Amino acid sequence: MTETSASPDEPAIVATITAAAAAGEPLLVCGNGTKLGMLRPVQAARRVSTTKLTGITLYSPTELILSARAGTPLPEIEAALAANGQHLIAEPPDLTALLGGTDPQATGGPQTIGGIVASNLSGPRRVAWGAMRDHVMGVRAVNGAGELIHSGGRVLKNVTGLDLCKLLTGSHGTLAVITEVTLKVLPAPETTGTLVLPGLDADSGVAALSAGLGSPYGVSAAAWLPNASLVPTLGQASGSATLLRIEDFAPSVAYRTDRLREELASYGAAEILEDAASRAVWRAVGAASALPVQPTDAVWRVSVRPSAGPAVLRAVAEAGVRGFLDWGGGLVWLAGPADTATHRAVEQAAGATRGTWTLLRAPDALRVAVDVVPPEAEPLARITRRVKAAFDPRGILNPGRLYAGL
Repeated sequence: MTETSASPDEPAIVATITAAAAAGEPLLVCGNGTKLGMLRPVQAARRVSTTKLTGITLYSPTELILSARAGTPLPEIEAALAANGQHLIAEPPDLTALLGGTDPQATGGPQTIGGIVASNLSGPRRVAWGAMRDHVMGVRAVNGAGELIHSGGRVLKNVTGLDLCKLLTGSHGTLAVITEVTLKVLPAPETTGTLVLPGLDADSGVAALSAGLGSPYGVSAAAWLPNASLVPTLGQASGSATLLRIEDFAPSVAYRTDRLREELASYGAAEILEDAASRAVWRAVGAASALPVQPTDAVWRVSVRPSAGPAVLRAVAEAGVRGFLDWGGGLVWLAGPADTATHRAVEQAAGATRGTWTLLRAPDALRVAVDVVPPEAEPLARITRRVKAAFDPRGILNPGRLYAGL
């Protein structure tokens, strides 16, 4: 076990927020700025940054626990875990290339663990192992009144206090500035293999994904790509690819991928990607490299029941929107013209399938003109306002990031 003391820069964040609260001065909350292009732009003359809050403060491989200050670069954490044969369970994606260049305030540094937790970003493994918030064991944070708060602990069997971890995870810095996080980690798989079924349409692809996820072979990721050529590792000139991943010890992966190929033979002859190619493909899927994005496009993520994913793709196609499916069909990545009419088409397609959506990337003009997440029903909106008032009574932390005027 390795452990270090609290950061001397945490009091500086407390002082900055306390002064801003006293003056009623809005603050932009960020780390390295890799996600400033997400959601609504924040109008603030000053920022409070976690870039100096770096370092792993506790790592106990035998206890499967890691704590790190919020500004710690994600690659540093992944390297420390890899040295001990472990990994982050939620497989957080690197969206830097997708979001890069969308905001002039971005610093260009790597994404940080605080930004990943604050945005609750999860990668392809989410379909099997849960979201990032499911693996956050504890947080330290400074609320909008300048008060240092902490929730959870540094053990897996943790029942300490109110579970603010899940509330702050995904709050995008609107409730508090996260200064340290504690995460559950797990042993990394020795190898991975990916089954590739070519040429299926979206409905057949999702049926194959569903069959694979429902099989006893432990599929840990499942995606359908309409244009496999956008992921060079797949080695296909054109056409779709239906992908199912298995991770474990090498003999187990070899056995289970072969059995899964036999079980899904009715969907066509499948190729099996070995470890290096398989890992590269899923990095690309997580980073949305399979999404054909033009520089001026907006990007949405729509979350629906997996069987409804193909219907969303069909509904938005007439608006010139392209996309692919992850999470067994339950996550629909979309890219299209950055205008209000296209945004309404995405809203309607998600609503028709009782799904939800996020405007992940767009020019500022669109981000300030439309909702970036679905508006809440009034009873829920009242709760949201009360929570915001409790954590940030002066409304200074990332104002308007999720909802206009809040």
